[in-house]
Amino acid sequence: MAASARGSVWKIQPRDVEAAGLAAADAAAFLAALRSAAAAAGSGATRDAVWAAVAAAGVLRPEHPHALHQLVYYSAYARWDRDARGPPPYWFPSPIDCKQTNLGRLMEANGPKLLGSSYKDPISSLSHFYRFSVENQEAYWSMVLKQLAVNFKQEPMSILSTSDRSKKGGTWLQGAVLNIAECCLLPCPSLKRTDDSTAIIWRDEGLDDYPVNHMSLKELRTQVITVAHALDAMFEKGDRIAIDMPMTCNAVIIYLAIILGGFVVVSIADSFAPQEIGSRIGVSKAKAIFTQDFIVRGGKKVPLYSRVVQGTSAKAVVIPAIGDSLGITLRNGDMSWKDFLSRAAGRSSSYSPVYQSVDALTNILFSSGTTGEPKAIPWTQLSPIRCASDTWAHLDVRPCDIGCWPTNLGWVMGPIIIYSCFLNGATLALYHGSPLGRDFCKFVQDAGVTVLGSVPSLVKSWKAGNCAEGLDWTKIRVLGTTGEASDVDDNLWLTSRASYKPIVECCGGTELASSYIQGSLLRPQVFGAFSGASMSTGFVILDEQGTPYPDDVPCTGEVGLFPLYFGASDRLLNADHDKVYFDGMPIYKGRQLRRHGDIIQRTVGGYYIVQGRADDTMNLGGIKTSSVEIERVCNRADECLLETAAVSIKPSGGGPEHLAILAVLKDRSAQYDVNLLKRKFQTAIQKNLNPLFKVSYVKVVPEFPRTASNKLLRRVLRDQLAQELSNRSKL
Repeated sequence: MAASARGSVWKIQPRDVEAAGLAAADAAAFLAALRSAAAAAGSGATRDAVWAAVAAAGVLRPEHPHALHQLVYYSAYARWDRDARGPPPYWFPSPIDCKQTNLGRLMEANGPKLLGSSYKDPISSLSHFYRFSVENQEAYWSMVLKQLAVNFKQEPMSILSTSDRSKKGGTWLQGAVLNIAECCLLPCPSLKRTDDSTAIIWRDEGLDDYPVNHMSLKELRTQVITVAHALDAMFEKGDRIAIDMPMTCNAVIIYLAIILGGFVVVSIADSFAPQEIGSRIGVSKAKAIFTQDFIVRGGKKVPLYSRVVQGTSAKAVVIPAIGDSLGITLRNGDMSWKDFLSRAAGRSSSYSPVYQSVDALTNILFSSGTTGEPKAIPWTQLSPIRCASDTWAHLDVRPCDIGCWPTNLGWVMGPIIIYSCFLNGATLALYHGSPLGRDFCKFVQDAGVTVLGSVPSLVKSWKAGNCAEGLDWTKIRVLGTTGEASDVDDNLWLTSRASYKPIVECCGGTELASSYIQGSLLRPQVFGAFSGASMSTGFVILDEQGTPYPDDVPCTGEVGLFPLYFGASDRLLNADHDKVYFDGMPIYKGRQLRRHGDIIQRTVGGYYIVQGRADDTMNLGGIKTSSVEIERVCNRADECLLETAAVSIKPSGGGPEHLAILAVLKDRSAQYDVNLLKRKFQTAIQKNLNPLFKVSYVKVVPEFPRTASNKLLRRVLRDQLAQELSNRSKL
């Protein structure tokens, strides 16, 4: 029997409330309201019921000190038995509001017909409807496609065909022809989107006390058409064109114009060192690159064009970061944004999009594997449909929403947030500057953002700086987070700033164009965990012998995805797709499972927690990279080094992974200053790989553990180091 929560909440005294930062004059009234809300849960109520009653009553407000939110939340869940009950929930779906969610409306309209008498309501029938979506993908996707702004020039002959067994992921929307960028730019009556609808809201850093800027759908389309005409004057259809710049309005316009015109976007993150820019240009065979002269962050100008010039000889079109004039001298053959746009002079105000098959290449993104070379992942026109449908179903993005997710087109969340807004009829909010501080948080308020995405490191920065103090985030109705493991207390801070709105945790991959596990507004949400699989996504958890655990058993193991996965990749440009994603995976129900690489835990209660990677890929600050890439750089950091091993360590209290470098010296009897070595590793990584990666720990060891075939056992090193650090923390 679950224990009553009366003892925990009722133990809070006025002195505790005052110690948490509330004025003495307000402490008694707060405590009375808290106890009244807790009592409304009923005598003998469980701890989650008491917390639900307190959160629903609005006793805790955004302006209250974080220490007060901590006091009440952690008191409410004192002595909660995670082993018996799973992680404690902080947010609960409303039986009334659930029917107004996107997925809830679809279930109410179709549930009785599809599920029969087993259908009750969106909350209690979610698991049944999820299973239906996995087992009846044609029916599910035919319904969902009607909810999005997807206009086919030629309708698909079928939703899914599995007749070609060589295509392990099936053939989706066979025969369909469209231009997915055009779908983002046209009015859509079903989504109440007109030419006058606001497509983008933005603000430039440094103008934070000025009103936000608005761009209508018609204005966006006009600017995209101008860029498309200029592209036609310079390139051949199908040419690959890179974008390496912050995610500004111009970046979004260029992105859509490239695809509208039948070209292919090559996505490169603006944080990359010259070598990484060059490798991606080389792999993708890009003919040109759009970039900026500088990146403006926190009032500072960080060179970008100079890195592009060092990394590639490809023709660069350079946009000024500030004003209309460039702050640099261009290399011979490169051109300014102004000169580029002049190529469209005299051309028609209309444009004929290039319509292509649904499996046509539109975007090349990159994801690090364990080979040391980034995998070039092609996105087709299926990929945008998949990511927009995911945010429709799980983040509940609607036509009235204003979506903001600070990111970059070099990372998968860049294209995802573009399509998630435009294919769902929502407005995209962009901040041209650093998202780390109060100015960005003020933009969230001033733009009226309703769906706010983040990565845990951003939330940690906002919390550390108390960046939302005095700001009104009550228009937010859904929060999202992805990229790395979330910290429980950081997320408590985040949801409390938005009056305890749900945080939808998302975990997926560039090659999936989606998340395979994520939160849902139809299930209670817990901090730092995923409440279930994405709609239509099937998977099993495998034991060490590759045998699937039963679906309802708490366990930990490697994920095996069902291969019939709408929007997932079926090829790589520079690697063997089958070898990377299928070789060695077991057969399940007649089909070979698809490898993703995550080790996940299924808890009591059916929540999921990512435990790390089955291979040697690590996640640093939301960026996936491989041990091999880091080791390649670190091995050259000092002449004394024989070899290095890079592993990531997950903190015992949760949160983002920490990078640890272990080193073997050429002279194993020599003494070496570990702090000096750490500085050299950090410098080498920042210069040659990514300045965002931080070395947290360095250790010199006599040798590395290896297999009989001499393969480095990084997992053994990771486990040994994690145990050593855990023992230290107990001292």
